Amino acid sequence: MSAPILELTGINKSFTGHKVLNDIDIMVSAGEILCLIGENGCGKSTLIKIISGVYEADSGNIKLNGRSYQKLTPTASIKEGIQVIYQDFSVFPNLTVAENIALGTQLVEGKKIINWKRIHEQAAKALSIIGVSMDLDEEVGRLSVAQKQIVAISRAILQDAKLIIMDEPTTALTQKEIESLYGIIKNLSADGVAIIFVSHKLDEVFQVCQRIAVIRSGEMIVNEHVENFKKDKIVYYMTGQEIATEPFTYEKISDIPLLEVDSLNMEGAFYDISFQVYPGEILGITGQLGSGRTELAKALFGIGQITGGKIKVRGEDKKFKNIQDAMACHIGYVPEDRLTEGLFMERTLVDNFSAPTIKSKTNRFGLISSNKMVEEAEYRIKELSINAKNVFVNANTFSGGNQQRIVIGKWLASNPEILILNGPSVGVDVKSKSEIHKALKELAKNGLCIILISDDVGELMTTTNRIIVMNGGRMIYENHTEKIDVELLNAKITQSFVEV
Repeated sequence: MSAPILELTGINKSFTGHKVLNDIDIMVSAGEILCLIGENGCGKSTLIKIISGVYEADSGNIKLNGRSYQKLTPTASIKEGIQVIYQDFSVFPNLTVAENIALGTQLVEGKKIINWKRIHEQAAKALSIIGVSMDLDEEVGRLSVAQKQIVAISRAILQDAKLIIMDEPTTALTQKEIESLYGIIKNLSADGVAIIFVSHKLDEVFQVCQRIAVIRSGEMIVNEHVENFKKDKIVYYMTGQEIATEPFTYEKISDIPLLEVDSLNMEGAFYDISFQVYPGEILGITGQLGSGRTELAKALFGIGQITGGKIKVRGEDKKFKNIQDAMACHIGYVPEDRLTEGLFMERTLVDNFSAPTIKSKTNRFGLISSNKMVEEAEYRIKELSINAKNVFVNANTFSGGNQQRIVIGKWLASNPEILILNGPSVGVDVKSKSEIHKALKELAKNGLCIILISDDVGELMTTTNRIIVMNGGRMIYENHTEKIDVELLNAKITQSFVEV
């Protein structure tokens, strides 16, 4: 057996009297791929921060490469070869792709003068390992969520790591990019690099990991080789209960489409897009990075310049010059990046839920009714089963699943007739994902028209009644979900890229 890179024994951690980790033991050997899974709030992130030296354990022992640490610092962790790719990427939005990937290496090497040619060479090398081509001079702040994730992964790979911790590394990647990442992980493993792979996507766990450790409520529930697991058993270990998945059944409410898109174009993004959506439908739209799916979603919410075609709401032609125009047509949009686009992280639930509808809570003297804001927040918390102590808690204190429900609730507060969701289950644990899907199905049954943008095939198959596949900015396939199987949908999504 290979030498252990990481050994944790009896790790405990509490915050303000609340025990987050209880007597955790983990060992990871050189070249091993360990999958660490559990619901949001189970303690995974705290454990990662203890390994990386961000948090200090209350008790227990940490060994890195055979060396014991009672008080591990981030500097010591990095020197021992520990690299972490956090879920929020930790990229610098005002720096270029090349700078984000390679500047750290220059600093580690002690360079006093930046060699920009070397920076570009190192960045290009890291991207080539992943098999992705990007503009090295593009500012990272202008990139999509998926591209930011690629930058973060490339930066970690460039370091001389002995253990790489990947926190939800495939969250915003398409299937083709995920398969490329699997290959990279397996190559790193073959070279002796240990991997801790944190994921909510149970299907990928079986494809990439050798061993699975499940944490629930701060305790290690099980830690065994992947051959000893089945998917439903993992769900039970994670949640302590059986979670059934029921397919969505569309019941026609009206013969009149609520939304019609006719030959819609946006130069450089998508072309000749046409479809109709009826009240009570959940239409799925999918495709790889660059397919135009996100640009289409944003265009339907007044973001971006449409260069041709028509949008009709209830049979009337509409021109969306901005978000306000879309909202006036009772359209809501849940973005793919809830942290930077979806929530006011430092503000309370009251503020977040009232943000889209603040005018309706203001009297003729310009005074805001705090009672109306509180009532709104209390209603949305109950409607979406958000785990909140009170309405005055800040959004940044919640788990990913609860944060996503807050974003959805924020737009439901505007009483939309059409709700567009871009990656609604990204970074969300299996239980929260099931609850979000259940809520969406109920909303559709009550007449809401839902457009769900996703690359999660399982999500599309169980939550929609119709699916559109985009490729190269064009619609290449459309069919009722009941007439599609997983293999066909995967084949359509991953088929050769169409040039436009």
